[in-house]
Amino acid sequence: MNARTAALRSGLARGWIEFKQTWTNAEDLISQLVFTVLLIGTVFFMRNATLPGTSLSLGAATVPGLLGAGIVFTGLTGAAGYLAIDREDGTLLRAKATPHGMLGYLVGKTTMLSLSQITSLVAVLIPCLFVFPGLAPDGVRDYLHLAWVLVIGLFATMPIGAALGSLAGSSRSTGLIVLPVMGLGAISGIFYPITALPEWVQGVAQVFPMYWLGLGMRSALLPDTALAAEIGQSWRPLPTLAVLVAWSVIGLVLAPILLRRMARREAGSSLAQRRQKAMQRVG
Repeated sequence: MNARTAALRSGLARGWIEFKQTWTNAEDLISQLVFTVLLIGTVFFMRNATLPGTSLSLGAATVPGLLGAGIVFTGLTGAAGYLAIDREDGTLLRAKATPHGMLGYLVGKTTMLSLSQITSLVAVLIPCLFVFPGLAPDGVRDYLHLAWVLVIGLFATMPIGAALGSLAGSSRSTGLIVLPVMGLGAISGIFYPITALPEWVQGVAQVFPMYWLGLGMRSALLPDTALAAEIGQSWRPLPTLAVLVAWSVIGLVLAPILLRRMARREAGSSLAQRRQKAMQRVG
C-alpha cells in the first residue's frame, strides 16, 4: 500500500470517527437536536397556509428549501469553520508534517461533513413526511432525485467552504461567512416563493447555489402543482445541474490552490503567534 492510499484510508477512518464523536458529545447532540426541532416547528406552524396560486401547504413547500439551505450552510460555514479552528489549534500543522497528511485531513473532514449533512437531512425529512403526506409523491424516484441533488450540492459547496476557510485569519473571522450565507437565504426563496421578490433580486439569487439547491430539492419532493410559484413555471433541471456543476468546478479549482498556499505558510512560529494573540485577547 502506497502512502497516498494509506492517507485516503486513514482520512475515511478519521471522518467516520469524528462523525461518531458528534453523537457522543452532549453539546453537539443538543445543538443538533435544537436546530432540527426549530426547523420542523417552523414548517409545522406554516402547515395551514397555502402556497400562492396552489392548494399546496406552504409548510410542505418550505421543507425542500430548508434542506437545500442546510447543504449550503454545512458546505460553506461548516468546512470553513473546521478549517479555521484546526489551523489555530495546530491540527493542520501536524497534518502537514506527515506524508500526504493534508490529503488525509481533507478526506476526513469531507467524510465527516457529508455524513453529518445526510443525517441532518434525514432527521428533518422523515418527520416532515408524516406531517406533510404530499411530499415525495413518486416515492423511490423522488428519493433518487433528492440523492443526486444532495451529492452535487455537497460538491458545489464544500470546496468553496474549504477555500474560504483557508483565507480566514482566525476562527472568529468565519462569522463573516455566516452573514452573507444568511443573506442568500433571505433572497433565495427558502421561506417564500422567489417570484414574490423583485426581478433584480431574483437575478442575484440565481447566481449562487442556494437558490438552485432549493429548486432541485423542490423538484424532487413537491408535486408539479407547485410550479405555479417557480420562475417560468418550470423545475429547470438542466440549468440547476449546470449552475451546481459550475460552482463545483470553481471550488475544485480554487480550493487546492488556496489550501496549498495556506499549508506552505503553516509553521510552528505562525502557530505560536496566533496562540499569543489569542492569549492577549483573553487577557
